[in-house]
Amino acid sequence: MQLTIYQIDAFTNRVFGGNPAAIVPLKSWLSDDVLQNIATENNLSETSFYLPKGEDFELRWFTPVAEIDLAGHPTLATAHVILNMLEPKRTQVRFHTRKSGALTVTRDGDKLAMDFPSRPPAPKPTLGDVAAALRAKPTEILAARDGFAVFAGEADVLALKPDFPKVAALDCMGLIATAPGKPGSGTDFVSRFFAPKHDINEDPVTGSAHCTLIPYWAKRLGKPKLIARQISKRGGEIWCEHRGERVVIAGCCAYYMEGTIHV
Repeated sequence: MQLTIYQIDAFTNRVFGGNPAAIVPLKSWLSDDVLQNIATENNLSETSFYLPKGEDFELRWFTPVAEIDLAGHPTLATAHVILNMLEPKRTQVRFHTRKSGALTVTRDGDKLAMDFPSRPPAPKPTLGDVAAALRAKPTEILAARDGFAVFAGEADVLALKPDFPKVAALDCMGLIATAPGKPGSGTDFVSRFFAPKHDINEDPVTGSAHCTLIPYWAKRLGKPKLIARQISKRGGEIWCEHRGERVVIAGCCAYYMEGTIHV
């Protein structure tokens, strides 16, 4: 069997920036074992698989070790493949997912804007020792799907050197570290994301984390529209909007590679 595979750098307008995602179009679902093996072989944060569903599409995401419930950068990358490469006359694409409902991605100038669920953080007494895991003491600790550690400034987040086994031991999928952006930088907030449970010590740019970041910072800063940066080594830019039970997560993509999988 031969399958087409694309690799797209998401949340960036340049190759080698943002977060690389693999996208594999399918005509029917393969076994979960084959899907997982492809994702493991790709060894990227996520590989997305999609197939047509009428005018829409079904979409699933796999890390190198497991299928996950929601992923942002591979959704953005998949929409980029469909809207900018395969079906350029479209202005919108709608994905049906198994655990996160319907997700819509719409053209927004040179960006693509994703409509995602809002997942505000809240106290979680069972989370574990976040300060020990990050080797630094946050000013605030909350959680949604992921742990959520707030710091005073961007320099504090940039300086973090996590203890990854301790991060993996926390009662959460991944761990978000965040702080306000530097005054005058034009960035409202910054973040980093650690997910060693999924063989991803640090994810370059994490769209799904912004389902939690956006409602927190929109409330704290008193503004619904925000500009964010994920300050990993590759880095990425995210345009955000809080809309109550939904959030808008927008960004650019850069085309890197197309190839063929032989399985």
